[in-house]
Order: sequence, then structure tokens, then C-alpha cells
Amino acid sequence: MKKLFLISIIFFSLQSAAQNDSLPSFVKDSLDNYVNRALADWQIPGVAVGIVKNGKVVLMKGYGVKELNGAGKVDENTLFMIGSNTKAFTATALAMLDARKKLSLDDKVQKWLPDFKMADPWVAKETNIRDLLCHRLGFETFQGDFMYFDSDLTVAEVREKMGRLKPMYGFRSKWGYTNSAFLTAGEIIPKVTGTSWGDYITENIFKPLGMNNSLALSKDIKTAANRSLAHTVVMGELRKIPYGNIDNLAPAGSISSSVLDMSKWVMAQLNNGKLEGKEIIPASAIGQTRTPHSILGNGGHMFNKAHFALYGLGWFLDEYAGRKIVAHTGGVNGFVTSVCLVPEEKLGIIVLTNTDANNFYEALRNEIEDAYLGLPYRNYSKVYLNYQQADEKEKEKQWKAVKDSIAMNPKTELPLTAYAGNYRHDVYGNMHINIENGKLIMRFEHHKGRYGTLEPLGGNRFFCTYSDPLYGSKKLQFTVENKMVRSITVRVADFVEFTPYEFKKIK
Repeated sequence: MKKLFLISIIFFSLQSAAQNDSLPSFVKDSLDNYVNRALADWQIPGVAVGIVKNGKVVLMKGYGVKELNGAGKVDENTLFMIGSNTKAFTATALAMLDARKKLSLDDKVQKWLPDFKMADPWVAKETNIRDLLCHRLGFETFQGDFMYFDSDLTVAEVREKMGRLKPMYGFRSKWGYTNSAFLTAGEIIPKVTGTSWGDYITENIFKPLGMNNSLALSKDIKTAANRSLAHTVVMGELRKIPYGNIDNLAPAGSISSSVLDMSKWVMAQLNNGKLEGKEIIPASAIGQTRTPHSILGNGGHMFNKAHFALYGLGWFLDEYAGRKIVAHTGGVNGFVTSVCLVPEEKLGIIVLTNTDANNFYEALRNEIEDAYLGLPYRNYSKVYLNYQQADEKEKEKQWKAVKDSIAMNPKTELPLTAYAGNYRHDVYGNMHINIENGKLIMRFEHHKGRYGTLEPLGGNRFFCTYSDPLYGSKKLQFTVENKMVRSITVRVADFVEFTPYEFKKIK
């Protein structure tokens, strides 16, 4: 079991004895054991936790280490990539510009970005800034992310490809989580202010709030002195992985921050944009981001079903135990994080973890939330872990069945040379399949250094194992007509994208 590192808290004279006495019993008496047990159960190197209540940070702790087998302890200034918790910063920045009459959130995107395109020109013409910030362009959740994520595409190339990608649904007809829409929204900021998205966030949010260690771009965490490394679990083994290179989607997920800095952000969020009596974010901007814009369905979780789940601008909006919940999660290579606000209770919860292979970050948020709302103790960590372990056992069975099938050396319909060659997707671009050491190896134009190994499952089906564990492993199917290979349907892990890509053989 990992050794607990208890941070000495200095921010705003935190954690007096009186404040400790006012903490719920779970937080005061059980939290340390709960988290330390989870570090072992979930194979998490390090966690940072913050709780804001009634305008004060009442708890801020680091647990575990910054990297696997490392000695550096997580502290209040340790940076974690926060993934999609970046979106609330982007939406807030644009809402601030709206409050200051620099733009209107109802402005058409083409007013500021004349080159903005969608597959349907009418949709491009009608899309406004709100549409970008509430995921209602018609794309399926994560659609396009494999193409963009951790690729060599520039911001301009991501936007160009987004404009050619055909949405799965009608415009404003269905909610679909769209990272490239937030990139587009972020690109409006320099058109209005003359300042890049990253610089605007830094100068107008980070610095005024005293978020002195936070970084806008993913490239900068690599050289930060006090940083957590990225980790994942592959076949039951915890391992270090490279940081995600996502600055071509920066406004959707590139920020790195610490629990100390995020506590300041949460304090301002819970105080109508003010910190220490000074307005940093206009109250109207806070209100805009929490106004429902998209309907997701029912909310809550297994123990407490809610009546609705909505999306504002950069925030999920939910009902739980009769309270409005404003929250978001973040997931990026090696990290998952959670930020939760309960405005009526003046409660904010921050959980940062340095592995992407856990649901503990949500379990802990729920446990703390329930403790403050007077709800029964559920042991969410155990419940979620049981679900995950059952899922892993099922995947192991499936994996064994696949490997047993491969070991039988099933016959392909055509010789391997027939599947090798050049392929092209209309929007992604080129992909090439070679024969290397007797196996088909699939390499993508915009993901250099990454590849997929294709092993026969019989007929025209192959099992693809990607070199980067983020992309997982999938069964892929070639389309063959008259003994000629026409195409292959490529899929990656759902964590990256649900939508398949059809690459047509061109040579």
C-alpha cells in the first residue's frame, strides 16, 4: 500500500481545529484510509484532493507519488493534466467576453471565423458560439478524435478536417461530445482580443486568481519542475506512458493544474466569480455557463437517479439529492480528473489522479459529495472496482478466445500480400499496410511512430493490436469483392472514438 503524504496546508490559513471539527465524519475520520486503500486497489500512483466549503478550502491533500517507483510525493503544487476540465475555462473566457460586450455568445461563428466550415454549408452559416460550447453540432460523441488526438495535425488542419467530416446526426438534433468544436471556440478568442487562447486564459483567469503554477498548453508540463507523470494499466500492469500531445485541441483539454490552483478556481466559481472580494469573472458569465443548453437524458447514478441531465457551456448540469450539480470530468493520456460544484451547499470537490485506468476519481467525488449531503456511505470505490474487475475478467475471456483463435492459424480468404498496400480515408488521409516479419502492420499518415499489428482471425477478419495502449485492440474487417480487397473498416478504443473509419484501398 502506498505511503500517505499529508500536505501541510498553508493556503488562506486552512484547516484549523475548528474546521476539522466541522468536516463530515467520512472526510475527518476515514478519508485517508479510503484513499490509501484505493491507491493499491486501483493501481494509482498518486492522487490530489481538494474540498471547498463556505468560501474556504477546508481540505487539501496529496497522496502517493508523482511517478511509478518514484520517491517524489504528490503535494499541493503538483501538476496534473486536467483534460476536459479545460472546457469550463474556455467557455468561461468566452462568456467573460460576452459580459464585457466584446462579442455575443449568439454571434454566428463565421462572423469571427469566416473560414469556418461544416459538411453542410447551411449549418456552417447558422452555427453560433453557443453551439460550439454545448456540443450540439450533430457529431457523434468523440467523432473525429482519433484523427485529431495525438496526431501531427496543426490547428488549421484539424479545423479543415472537421469541416469535411459528415456529422452522424442533424444540426442541434442530438447532443454529441465534440472536442474539435471547443478548439474552434477557442480560435475565436484571438480574433476578438488579438491574444491567443492560452495567453488569454493565463492573463485573465490564471493570474487574477493566483493560479500561478497552471499551464495552458500540454507541451509545457514536460518541463515543469513539480509535475506528475502519466500512467495507464495494460494487461493488469501499471506502466508509465508519454504525455498526450493535444495542443492542436488545446481549448478542449490541454490545461495542467494543481489542487491548490484548482481550489482557487472552484472558490471563484462558488462565489459568483469573486475571490477575496474582488471580481475576477463577471457573475453573468458564471450564469451563462450554467444555463442549460443541451439535453442529455436522465442523470444521477446507480444509487440516486436524477430527473434530468443537461449540458451548459463547458459544464455538465445535473440534479442530485434535490441539489443542482455543476460538474465535469477530464480524461487524457495517463490522467483522469473530476471537478464538482454544489452551489446551494457552497461545496466544491476536486480529485486529480495520475492514471487513466481508474474510476476511483468519480468514486471519491461521490463519496465526499454524499458525506456533505448527509447521504448513506456507499463505498463507491469497492462498488466501482467490482464492476471494473468483472469487466476485466470478461475482457480476459474474450482476449483468450481471440488468442486461441489466432494460435490455430486460421486461413485468410486471400494471401497476406493482397491486403497489403495503400489505403485512403476521404477526411483522415492515407494509411499503409506492410508485411513485416510475416505480419500485416498498419501505419497512419498523421500518427507517425504508432502502428497496428493485424493477426488473422479467418476469412477477411483480423485482430488489431495498437502499439499505443490508448488505442486498445479491435477486430477489424476487410471488404473483399471478386477476390479484390476494396477497403478496411478501422476502429480504435471507445475512449478515443466510437465512430469507425473506412479506408479504401487505392493501390
